[in-house]
Amino acid sequence: MSNFVTITEVGPRDGLQNEKAVISTSDKVAFINDLMEAGLRRIEVGSFVNPELVPAMADAEAIFQLIPRSSEHMHIGLVPNQRGLERAIDAGCQAIALFTASSDGFARANINMSVAESLVQFRDVASKAQAHGMLIRGYVSTVFECPYDGKVDPKRVLEVSQALLDMGCYEVSLGDTTGVGTPAETRQLLDVVLPEIDADNISMHFHDTWGMAVANAITALSSGIRRLDASAGGLGGCPFAKTASGNLATEDLIYALDHLGFDTGVQLEKVASASARLSGYLDHPLPSRVHHALIAQAKADAAC
Repeated sequence: MSNFVTITEVGPRDGLQNEKAVISTSDKVAFINDLMEAGLRRIEVGSFVNPELVPAMADAEAIFQLIPRSSEHMHIGLVPNQRGLERAIDAGCQAIALFTASSDGFARANINMSVAESLVQFRDVASKAQAHGMLIRGYVSTVFECPYDGKVDPKRVLEVSQALLDMGCYEVSLGDTTGVGTPAETRQLLDVVLPEIDADNISMHFHDTWGMAVANAITALSSGIRRLDASAGGLGGCPFAKTASGNLATEDLIYALDHLGFDTGVQLEKVASASARLSGYLDHPLPSRVHHALIAQAKADAAC
């Protein structure tokens, strides 16, 4: 198996969508530029959802128009429906993400339809996106447990993932939305999914509610996964899963991968710098353990 791990950076979208602090468009663009400079090639930069429902993402069009384009980078925009796709097309978005769940309770709370209904709608969205030459990423939320329906059968996750791949997604991101998953559950899920779906078509998306995100990521790697989502600074959460905390921090993931001998092409110090700069606009500390370790190290060095 390859020792290269592809990271999809979700901080500018998943990390910032829940923030109460107002962050200007120019500061978001600077954050994205910093992440690109750090070596991150796949970045989810915004979402084309209803701005009245998610005000933090109201400037998606402006961000896509301001960030530099390059053949080396993929900038992804989250799209909920045909209207969102039209906005993404007008903004010059090159790749979109579609999001559903493995449980009807969460799907109804999040996108106001059942999982089956969402897949029907997304087939039309995917078809139009492909006609415009756009790449498509799929999200399956609540892969371990739903805050409304309880435990989720891994076979259900497989079924929804296959449906997204069948409509043209280049990969499906399996999300532990509530952050309750453990290494044992991660392995159990992948033991069901990977015999049917190639590992190159699966990314794992962990939240760190119970402090298991890095451990779960390492377990996924041992099962053959080489694609992981992460959020700079560990920012994130979910308005429809109240107990969910931040995402797996990009810094924490890279620190672990560097010491395990994996290659990401991403510079830890530059990601940490990008997060630290963004933290000045927030009304709370960053969750990332590496962020706090670097601050403590800098204080210790200054005292010597």
